[in-house]
Amino acid sequence: MTATVDMTLAKALTTPVAVLLGGRSEEREVSLDSGAAVLAALKQQGIDAVGIDTAAEDWLQQVAAEYAHCFIALHGKHGEDGTVQGALEMLGMSYTGSGVLASALAMDKLRTKQLWQGIGFPTPAFEMLSEQSDWQGIIDRWGEAMVKPSGEGSSIGMARVSSAEQLKEAYFKAVKYDRRVLAEQWVVGSEYTVAILNDQALPAIGLETDHRFYDYEAKYQSDDTRYLCPCGLSSEKEHELQQLALAAFDSLGCKGWGRVDFMQAADGRFYALEVNTVPGMTNHSLVPMAAKAAGMTFERLVIDILKSSLVEEGAPQS
Repeated sequence: MTATVDMTLAKALTTPVAVLLGGRSEEREVSLDSGAAVLAALKQQGIDAVGIDTAAEDWLQQVAAEYAHCFIALHGKHGEDGTVQGALEMLGMSYTGSGVLASALAMDKLRTKQLWQGIGFPTPAFEMLSEQSDWQGIIDRWGEAMVKPSGEGSSIGMARVSSAEQLKEAYFKAVKYDRRVLAEQWVVGSEYTVAILNDQALPAIGLETDHRFYDYEAKYQSDDTRYLCPCGLSSEKEHELQQLALAAFDSLGCKGWGRVDFMQAADGRFYALEVNTVPGMTNHSLVPMAAKAAGMTFERLVIDILKSSLVEEGAPQS
């Protein structure tokens, strides 16, 4: 049985909602799954919605011709990085999530960390890599490191390394995904993630995996990844983590919804890793888990994300 759409939302929806999914990034398959889940949830709530794959050459013309509101379920490049957001703003359309600048910044791991370093926000030490990097010097300094392409998500191209040889090899693999690659000091400790929805931090989730780190397989394919919610922190430490998540989100100018990932070192201090402005919405995804822990159904989560994006036609999102 379909739920009744609230009047505020019904009034704001002048056309069907275009759910943007798929795309051409390395995260296409995850985006297709996220988009399908969002599409089903909207329809279950009585919202007229249509899925549009942005891999199609004419997707923007389709959107411009028939729609005024977009739910962005794109992950990675050409969807989560501000490009699609900019195109939609040029058309005067509303869309879910963060604006152009925040989306571009959050997608760029290197510039995110440079910004955090500049404002004194806690994040692991890092270094941009090149073919001339001192591989052994980095390992001598940190012991272990995480290698990351600057502009990819879902742990694509990432590797945890503990020797100079591994570091060099990981760099040459990562640079195939992005010309800018960084090494980040590995923080020995527990991993947490905090979902943000409309200026509120949802319950934190603790992550445990038998993989060397929370990689693509652990995120989307493995059935033995352990999601802890309650996360196991004291109420005081969880509140501290949630406040840090809100501050990290705000520092990049993000809005609407998203997720912030952290490591907690042995001394109890939290270190922000990155901000995700269009997190996954699959059956393995973390934001729906956090919403459920907060008492929300998946359908309610999707509706709340959509409602937060509806602005007066032509109003800027950035």
